[in-house]
Amino acid sequence: MSSTHPSSGFVTGATRLLRSRRLMRTPTWLYRFRLGALLGPRLLMLEHTGRKSGAARYVVLEVFDHAAPDSYVVASGFGNQAQWFRNIRANPRVRVSIGSHAPTPATARVLDRQEADRSLAAYVARHPRAWARFKAVLEDTLGAEITATDNPLPLVELRLDSRS
Repeated sequence: MSSTHPSSGFVTGATRLLRSRRLMRTPTWLYRFRLGALLGPRLLMLEHTGRKSGAARYVVLEVFDHAAPDSYVVASGFGNQAQWFRNIRANPRVRVSIGSHAPTPATARVLDRQEADRSLAAYVARHPRAWARFKAVLEDTLGAEITATDNPLPLVELRLDSRS
């Protein structure tokens, strides 16, 4: 897919960066030291449990949607094969770090196709330039075209536990 895209050099480079474990783990340290706000409001850190090891695992993800104060939607750019995605399917109890706040317990839920399509459409409307640039990168990591309906990009809602 990326070879026919006009900015295939960007796509290849961005995909390579996303596959770099060392680089992708760097932002987690900022969150763990409560410096996540330095990364801006469009990112959060998800703490999940390894499905085999039972150990705490961490990943920093872009917020696709934040329609309610206690709900964040994130995307699995590597589809169903992403380790964090496989882990939250096995155990949806997670913790979410937002900005410089302490981690908050939450529950992860994979959105159905219609919900995912609506959420993706809202994201594209809010961030058209970012989407124009990174759509091809996501298509490269997924190995499939992302369309307006029935898109292959898994989206996950992270619902924060009520603080009552």
